[in-house]
Amino acid sequence: MATTTLNFLHPHKPPPTSPSSPLPLPLPLRPILPRRLPLPLPLPLPRLHSSPNSPGPTSSCPVPHDQQPINEYQTLSTSFPFSWAAAPLAQFSTRLAITGLGFGLLVGLPVSWAGAVGSVPDPGRLVLGSVSGGLFMMTLAVVRMYLGWAYVGNRLLSATVEYEETGWYDGRIWVKTAEVLARDRLLGSFQVKPVLNRLKNTLVVLALSLFACVALLMDLERRQEDSYALSNETGGRAVAGVYNAESARLFEPDAFCGKSDVP
Repeated sequence: MATTTLNFLHPHKPPPTSPSSPLPLPLPLRPILPRRLPLPLPLPLPRLHSSPNSPGPTSSCPVPHDQQPINEYQTLSTSFPFSWAAAPLAQFSTRLAITGLGFGLLVGLPVSWAGAVGSVPDPGRLVLGSVSGGLFMMTLAVVRMYLGWAYVGNRLLSATVEYEETGWYDGRIWVKTAEVLARDRLLGSFQVKPVLNRLKNTLVVLALSLFACVALLMDLERRQEDSYALSNETGGRAVAGVYNAESARLFEPDAFCGKSDVP
């Protein structure tokens, strides 16, 4: 009874509550980024200058050093006159023009002068003969360069290499490895083929120019023969540049005794 009275006088109080506060905001979600993978290391580029003692794709190659296609390319690109073809277009054209001009003046012009008929040679024939000689020499130089670059290009693009160990009687064939074949074909496609295309175009231009000069020379020769035939048909004895009255009186004075003029 006493306990009931005490509970009535002192009722049970609820636990104190904290003042009202706003609810905590949720944290922003972070995007899940993909994990970065480590970048692969770059592959080593093939060496252009290889030697038998240096490690690389050619270290196990049985082909002699001077017969390997990559070394043949290096030798060809620095030798005379094959290096002209790989030079810039201005240098290539200048060197080729100087070669043709020198040969035309030193060889073509004297030969044209010696082969001219008459005491006074035709200037047109001399010029055309000199130009034809220069063009012919330029054509030979370009053909020689083309053959050398085509030989090296075929060996670079081929999957096999023919070589000789000690002489022509012990020729062998070596099959290139995948690494060597990729390197050689890359070099042949981007270094040798542009040079071959330039030489082909140069040969076409030189051939057309030489054909035009020869055609003009033949036309001049035909015209001169027509003039000779016309003078013979009219019964005249004077041929321009070959035979005239003055030269006849010097060498055959008896034939013109009593004649004041010779047609």
